Amino acid sequence: MTKIAVVHESPKVTEASKQLLLEIKNRGHTAYYIRVSRINSLDEEGEKISYAGKTLEIDGALLRNLGFLTTIEQMLRRVDVLREIENAGVTVMNNVDSMLLARDKYSSIIKLQRSGIPVPNTALLEDPFEVMRLTEKWKDVVIKPLVGSLGLGSVRVSDPDIAFRVAKSILSVNQPVYIQKYVKKPNRDIRAFVIGERLLGSFYRISQENWKTNVAQGALVQSIASADLKEIEEISVKATKALGLDYSGVDIVEDLDDGYKVLEVNAAPLWKGFEIATSLNPSKYIVDLLLEKIRK
Repeated sequence: MTKIAVVHESPKVTEASKQLLLEIKNRGHTAYYIRVSRINSLDEEGEKISYAGKTLEIDGALLRNLGFLTTIEQMLRRVDVLREIENAGVTVMNNVDSMLLARDKYSSIIKLQRSGIPVPNTALLEDPFEVMRLTEKWKDVVIKPLVGSLGLGSVRVSDPDIAFRVAKSILSVNQPVYIQKYVKKPNRDIRAFVIGERLLGSFYRISQENWKTNVAQGALVQSIASADLKEIEEISVKATKALGLDYSGVDIVEDLDDGYKVLEVNAAPLWKGFEIATSLNPSKYIVDLLLEKIRK
């Protein structure tokens, strides 16, 4: 019997984590839900890892979330502990280093670009005048949180003066300004779900009234015909491998002037919209891949 933990820093179990735990149990394995803040690495007669005061003995882990991090010290502690789990021989998906890379939008977009994957023009700045200059140059931009999800906090701006004010506000709380040239697209984008080295499926996220097409913000979903999947599969699998991920949700836009572009790659994607559009539950395939990696 294999012991597998779903690692998520939340007192309330999310729907995706519930599905993963149920899938593990249905296979006859032992499933745990653990919070990274309660994992401890101890140096007593050799390295030991404990959880809530008890030795943590697991074969695999599905890392879903590091939690809301308020200080760099807190982040380093959680990352260090997760690395110790990996060093102890536990198979972790996605591993903490690839998770960190995907979470950092700028580092990941640079990695994708260097891997030959088309991405929007992007900059990370600490000077509001530079933000203003780029807005003048690019005409239409999106200013996003460097670390974030669900489309929350993203602002579309075409007026350089407004961009300056937005940048000043972000910089006032000691955050850098992540800015991308807005991609002219249809009223939709694409979420591709990759597990291992294959595309499980993909769907359109459609919004008639909002430039944001996140399902969490009310976008509708529609499956994509298999005839249109070849290029989507190629770019999404390549993007997932470039960031060292075992599975991912890849956000793709159809640039009306220049073909497909990858906006970002999610290392712990939610899949409610994917299930509705495709009638597929990714948890089965994620657990399949983890068990395969454990056996190796």
